Amino acid sequence: MKQTTNILLILFGVGLSLFAQKGFAQDPNFHIYLCIGQSNMEGPAPIGPQDTVSNKRLQLLSALDCPELGRTMGNWYDAKPPLCRCNTRLSPADYFGRTMIQYLPEKISIGLVHVAVAGSKIEIFDKELYKTYLDTSAASRPWMIRMSDAYGGNPYQRLVDMARIAQQKGVIKGILLHQGESNTGDKAWPAKVKKIYDDLLADLKLAPNSIPLLAGELVNADQGGRCASMNEIIATLPQTLPRASVIPSFGLEAVPDKLHFTAEGIRKFGKRYAARMLYSMGVDIEAYPAQSIAAETNAPGMPYPRVDAENRAVFKIDAPAASNVQLDLGKKYDMVKNEAGLWTVTTETLQPGFHYYYLLIDGYRFSDPASESFFGIGKMMSGIEIPAPDQAFYTPRDIPHGQVRENYYYSATMGKYERFFVYTPPSYDVNTTEKFPVLYLQHGMGEDERGWVEQGKLSIIMDNLIADKKAKPMVIVISDGGTGGMFKPAVGEDVNEARKQFGAKFSPMLLDEIIPYTEKNFRVKTDRLSRAMAGLSWGGFQTFQTALPNLDKFAYIGGFSGAGMFNPETDMKTVYNGAFANSTDFNKKVKVFFLGIGAHEGQRTKALSDAFIKAGINNTYYVSENTAHEWLTWRRCLYQFTQQLFK
Repeated sequence: MKQTTNILLILFGVGLSLFAQKGFAQDPNFHIYLCIGQSNMEGPAPIGPQDTVSNKRLQLLSALDCPELGRTMGNWYDAKPPLCRCNTRLSPADYFGRTMIQYLPEKISIGLVHVAVAGSKIEIFDKELYKTYLDTSAASRPWMIRMSDAYGGNPYQRLVDMARIAQQKGVIKGILLHQGESNTGDKAWPAKVKKIYDDLLADLKLAPNSIPLLAGELVNADQGGRCASMNEIIATLPQTLPRASVIPSFGLEAVPDKLHFTAEGIRKFGKRYAARMLYSMGVDIEAYPAQSIAAETNAPGMPYPRVDAENRAVFKIDAPAASNVQLDLGKKYDMVKNEAGLWTVTTETLQPGFHYYYLLIDGYRFSDPASESFFGIGKMMSGIEIPAPDQAFYTPRDIPHGQVRENYYYSATMGKYERFFVYTPPSYDVNTTEKFPVLYLQHGMGEDERGWVEQGKLSIIMDNLIADKKAKPMVIVISDGGTGGMFKPAVGEDVNEARKQFGAKFSPMLLDEIIPYTEKNFRVKTDRLSRAMAGLSWGGFQTFQTALPNLDKFAYIGGFSGAGMFNPETDMKTVYNGAFANSTDFNKKVKVFFLGIGAHEGQRTKALSDAFIKAGINNTYYVSENTAHEWLTWRRCLYQFTQQLFK
């Protein structure tokens, strides 16, 4: 009988091949999943009344004849257990399918092709080795041979034959695997699974690595699983098979044999398989944290990271091959796997404003693909924006908007092409004869000309200020200060001398190249009373180094958390070519001397401001409340400083 069945299947396969050559109409909304494995996939758990409710959107292609169930091999039926052989019970595939149709659009249906053999090693699905495996196992496990005989003696080929039938109606979208108990301790198991995966895709004329494979863990150690040690090997599968994901089994109840799951454990397991598959399709069935919103810094369409009402950030990372994932956001947070095999963590309450962060995956540093990346701290970093109570001043509104224009020129000072950005106010292209005052604005160490445009939200701040008539329309030039790398003296180099040279080419570049280029190519005023300069952190240092010795060129100067050539013993009259030697002259030339700082940065700027006042030097001291050395401080400084310019 077995030989006759095999001949029929061969003839049927030839027919399918001829039919395929003529072509057939596949429904792209009929998603097919192949389900393979041993007893936990076959269906070990009792079937309850709730498991027998069927749905036309969930179909089963019978892989064998079951007269008692009214099923004929190769035909479709409304799916309800048993899904595997005629006398099996509840399988994870049941609740995988039920969960899929629950969360997918109504137009999508799910089809299951189910072939599993209890007690079998993974070798039973190897198209070359299956017969040797069965022949050598026959004496000790005759019952397994009988199960294999139900599939014509070749479970792999039966799976392929049924999958080809399924392909006439729908599109294969994935493979569900639960197997490993009989291969416990076999470190070659991942490679064996990959061979079966590759063979299946080739035989079904699917592109290599084109569909996901979801592999479930065995009964977990938290349930006393007898084969729980195999989970360490299963966890490595994504390293061998890139499209694989591992479905965790923690917390799933086991029966006394500690090999099989209870019915409720099987139901939950099926939902976990579905949750992982749905996530790969862009459907997250896990409810968002209460009162949370997607961070505004997320990549387009990404729901995570999220920020909740307490300004805690919630992260969810898809890293199926990882064994350890951490979030580094000021401090390190250990991430944990959720039921779908995704890594999650919720931070403590974060300070409002912009924060750099990155991920540590098995000790390697990565940007978060769900977030936009920003150049900061000397490298590309992920960033997250935490809402601030005063964020209205840097929130876009329905008002006229200016433009940020990208410019390139060859710098003789740097010996290469340089890029800088120019913000032009909303009225720049309206009245083409009007000339505007100009602010030269610098970034800090570890950043470049993108900083003020991206992290600093410069154009939004200025558009809002100009619309509210709080600031004069002005052109703002944002250039690279040559300090994108973090300061680090070379081996044997004098630290103080290295610090003097760090970004030192910026002053001649600005004075001799950028200012002339700007005045030639943009409609800006060229007198000193129409020219301002400011910078944050090291950019504040560069501002002082450039503007203070050149008061014939700048009438407005600002330092935002800026460093300077000052200490308690400094003689104010000697620094910066004697810029402060005559306080009356300084106060006459410099219309605004602005010193801004974050409240958590200490008292050094306050002490400096007091020293200036004592020396008769007028200055504006500003404190950003509840911030430190960060972008919210500098956004606020820009907001305050620009309101005082060109009055």
